[in-house]
Amino acid sequence: MNKTLKIFFAAVLCVAVAACQSKDNHGTGDLTAAQKEMKAAVENYVPQVVYGTYKALADETQNLYEGLSAACEKGVDQLSQADVDAVCSTFLLARKYWEQSEAFLYGPATTFGIDPHIDTWPLDVEALAVSLGNAAQVKMLEGEDGIAYAGAKLGQELLGFHGIEFILFRDGANRSVAALKAAEDDEAFAKVNVSGAQELVYAAAVAGDLRDNCYRLYAAWNPAAESKYLARLEEIEAEIEINGKVYGENLLGAAQLGSSFETWEEAVSTILVGGCSNICAEVADVKMGNAHTGEDVNYIESPYSEKSFQDFIDNILSIQFTLYGSRDASAPGQNSLYGAMANLGYSGTAALKTKLEAALNALKACQAKGAFVKIYADSSVQDAMDAVSALDQELNKAAEWIVKQ
Repeated sequence: MNKTLKIFFAAVLCVAVAACQSKDNHGTGDLTAAQKEMKAAVENYVPQVVYGTYKALADETQNLYEGLSAACEKGVDQLSQADVDAVCSTFLLARKYWEQSEAFLYGPATTFGIDPHIDTWPLDVEALAVSLGNAAQVKMLEGEDGIAYAGAKLGQELLGFHGIEFILFRDGANRSVAALKAAEDDEAFAKVNVSGAQELVYAAAVAGDLRDNCYRLYAAWNPAAESKYLARLEEIEAEIEINGKVYGENLLGAAQLGSSFETWEEAVSTILVGGCSNICAEVADVKMGNAHTGEDVNYIESPYSEKSFQDFIDNILSIQFTLYGSRDASAPGQNSLYGAMANLGYSGTAALKTKLEAALNALKACQAKGAFVKIYADSSVQDAMDAVSALDQELNKAAEWIVKQ
């Protein structure tokens, strides 16, 4: 999931165009009417979309960690199916918030390497079998001290959402409590004897590390992050500032001294290209494309819960919320990026909206046919890839128009 290159070129494009047009407002001149529209849209987007999504993600990953820790303390023999189902529901909600944040991976998620740390796939199941077959290592994962051990020692192929997913789901269903009370029966574990109790210890430690990284995402964006998040980040000595400030301050301070964004055109273009276009390309070319084209049929996101298409839909919804100005927005709101482009006379707004809706509909059509892990070669997947790529093209057209204002 290497997103850095496209983000880099997006930034270079924005800087180059802005410089050629001599629009540097770095504290030296008044904003144009167009720049004021852009500024208002970004000032709405950052708190309403970014801060709100990352706070929900931080809180739900905390709930996931608490649920898995409670399961460990209760003991696998005392767990009910209702206990397991409740943790599975919490996982899926946390997962939704993460996927709905992927249209703004251009900030701390990339700079601090958080994205690959918590969302690398496929899970290295063979390595997991070796780790969980080592009783001494499982012991190191127990309790709160196990969080730091997991984050530092396990490696990104065993960390994050997908390691937890493997413990909680199989074949698209919540793991049965009976399965957790028995020895792990995945073929990768054939030479080791791993219990459900050991698996829950691992899942709880990884969930703690996931929670800490999601706390970091929130605090690394929001300068007003609440003390409970900051206290934990201080405890684990997690850096949250980039060049002396959190990223929300940097983006909201565009066109001022100290910001890495020299103009509001550059800020909006980064959101559209480094954020929205970037996740479009990944969904079409990598998340679906690798398996569909046969390049790597094992490169399937969320195969155990069979929620791949839901992941992809949530990725496109992250673009919708970014354009429309608030979480869960189904239509453009006041001071939204979409509204700003319409107010400024961009003729492509209708096409952008049409392509957005078409991408979501194509993914939902795939979802109705079955799990991606089962239908990745189906022609409907190619249709969805094409629809998402078409949206990507419209986003880039919009960004090109923005930098010329």
